[in-house]
Parts: sequence; structure tokens; C-alpha cells
Amino acid sequence: MTGSTSDVGFEAVAQRAREAAHKLALATRATKDAALHAMADALEAGTDHVLRANGEDVATARDQGTAEGLVDRLRLDEDRVGAMAQGLRDVAGLPDPVGQVVRGSTLANGLELRQVRVPFGVVGIIYEARPNVTADAVGICLKSGNAVLLRGSSSARRSNEAVVAVLRDAAAVAGLPADVVQLVPGEGHESAKALMRARGLVDVLIPRGGAGLIRSVVEESTVPVIETGTGNCHVYVDAAADLDRALAIVLNAKTHRPSVCNAAESLLVHADVADAFVPRVVAALQDAGVTVHGDEAFAACEGVVPVTEEDHRREYLSLDISASVVPDLDAAVEHIRTYSSGHTEAIVTDSQQAARRFTAAVDSAAVMVNASTRFTDGAELGFGAEIGISTQKLHARGPMGLPEMTSTKFVVTGDGHVR
Repeated sequence: MTGSTSDVGFEAVAQRAREAAHKLALATRATKDAALHAMADALEAGTDHVLRANGEDVATARDQGTAEGLVDRLRLDEDRVGAMAQGLRDVAGLPDPVGQVVRGSTLANGLELRQVRVPFGVVGIIYEARPNVTADAVGICLKSGNAVLLRGSSSARRSNEAVVAVLRDAAAVAGLPADVVQLVPGEGHESAKALMRARGLVDVLIPRGGAGLIRSVVEESTVPVIETGTGNCHVYVDAAADLDRALAIVLNAKTHRPSVCNAAESLLVHADVADAFVPRVVAALQDAGVTVHGDEAFAACEGVVPVTEEDHRREYLSLDISASVVPDLDAAVEHIRTYSSGHTEAIVTDSQQAARRFTAAVDSAAVMVNASTRFTDGAELGFGAEIGISTQKLHARGPMGLPEMTSTKFVVTGDGHVR
């Protein structure tokens, strides 16, 4: 196998990535798509190899007392590997963003102006657990013409090495440099720091993980950072909500997969429907194994834990939810402004006026109307896969797909023009 890069120093790895990026920038869509299909086929063929490596990581994590929610993020099975492969195929089926014209015109002096999408070059990604991110990142970066340097967490080291080895071999078979995807050598903080300080070798850095990781990368990096965010996501049940629909959305948003960033962590209920809805939603959540951390209105229900200020701010990533009754929609918006991480908020309502006011007032990367927060996901929104969910306001916001992984250049064509 073309294998890992753990025996090579970081600077050599980064230089190889730059060389690979130059070649990838000239690759046709047909070549890139063929490589993505080859990677998908190789992943499926190598499922046993990947799962053996992942099993060792999962066993180590459990031996170390890792929380079960984090173990779930780490764990792969045949279905998840199959989903990784399908994600690569889905990306292959999407339009190539490279060369797309963002805007164009003919100036008064006859110059033809085009602003076109171009690759960043070398993208570094620092991420925790979730080895499926490895395949998603490679697929999005390759299709958008970028070489990628991956620095996963030590908890997923064997899994990431297995996946990357499979993908590198497939890239080479398809006629692209294997070095379009590489793991950053080393496991300690020094390896992450080398990536963060590689200005001039790495063009963009994307952290994907918990608040501590993201804060560390943003504060320490000299490489430009696209900041992804944690997910303290809210569901607000309005006075005009269909309560059966609201119950289904809350349960899905909280319990479908509680260990991911688009799971709901906070529930807000309008006072006008609280008497009818609060006992129903508490009972349903508790039946699903959820611990409700509620205010006085919720605490009237048996088994509800009193909510704290810290609870309002937490991204639980577990079967826990904070819950409050609010007097009106504006109070719900104010609560979200105070405590939200800016990821995803949802309103359940049959009032178009309430929906319009909520979507205009809430300042988050994604706002759902009568839909679960779980839809803030690149694959669910038709992007094939995603690099992460950006909660910043520069360049990219929300699920980052192919267009978000490009920059632009201006191409100006004249006919002997001089100024």
C-alpha cells in the first residue's frame, strides 16, 4: 500500500501536499470523479480491514473509560463504511466548482472580466474522533481541487490510518498523486501545532470538534482558519404549533443521534401551550431515556432535574436536554441570542408571521421551520458530504460543501489594452 506518512517529518509532508495540489488543480472533472469512484469501491472492498482497525480504537476507548456518546462517534460498522463510500460517489455526481464563473461582464473599455472559482491549494483539517470525517474531507477536498492534510485525534489513529491508506492507493490507481491525501505525522500537540503554524505551506485550516479544540486552533493558528462551531441547538414550540408535529420534531432532534452537533440540546415552549405540551414532551423524552433539565414549569413533572445557567449553555452530546417555558416568541429569540452557539435553531409553528419573524430575528447558521435540527447536514441538504458546519460569518457559513472549499480569481481578457 501507498500507506501512511508517519515516518516523514511535517515539512516534507506539507511540501508533498503542495506538489500534489499543483497537479490536482489541472485535473479534469472526469479524472477527479473517477478517483472518487475508485476510492468508494476501495473503501467497500477494504471494509474488513477498516473495521478491524476501528475495533481496536473502540476497545481502547472503552478501556480508557470514554463516554459512550463519544465512543459512538468513533465507532464504524458496515453501514457507516458503506455510507462513507456512498458519500464519495455522491460528491462525484455533483458539479465541479472549479472554473465556475461567479460573475462576469464586459467593461466599458472592452475588457472581459470573469471571477472564477479556484482551489485553495492545501487544506489542513484538525478533527476529533469520527473517522467517517476522513472520507468526507478527502472527497470534498479532492473534488474542489485541494490536497488535504488530516490531523485526526489519537483515539481514532488506527481507523484513520486504515482509511487513508485505502484512499491513497485508490487515488494513485486513478492517476492522481497519492499525496492529495496525507495524515499529519505524530500524535501529540506538537503535530497539531506544526499544522497550525504552517503558513505558506498550508492555505486554509479547518478545526472540527469540541469547543476546546476549535478555540485552541483559532487562537494559536497562523494559518487562516475557517471556524466550525459547537451545536447548542434549540427547538422552539410556538403558540401556533401543531403539538403532534412538535412532539415528533423534538424527539427526532434530540434522540435520533444525540452525539452529533446538530442534535437539539435546548427546548423552548410558548406559555400558551405549556400546560398541554410540557407533560407530553417530558413523558416522551423520558421514555426515550432523556434526562430533562427544566425550569419551574418543567420541574412540576416527575423526574425533571432543575436547570442551571450552565445547562442552558451546554452542548450535551448525550441524552440530556435543557427545557424552559417562555412567555412569547421574542423571549424565545432572546433566550437563543443569549445561549446559542449559532449552529441551528428550529421553530414549530403553523403561523407564517411567527415563522418569518423567527427566521429574521435568529442569527444562526441554519434556521429550520417545522423541521428537525438534524437536517443541518451536507448530505441531507444535497451537498454530497460536508467538511463541517461553519458558525462564523466570513466566506462560508453552515454546512461546507464544494463551493465553500474554493477561493476565486479574476481573469481579465483584453485585446492589446493598455491603461
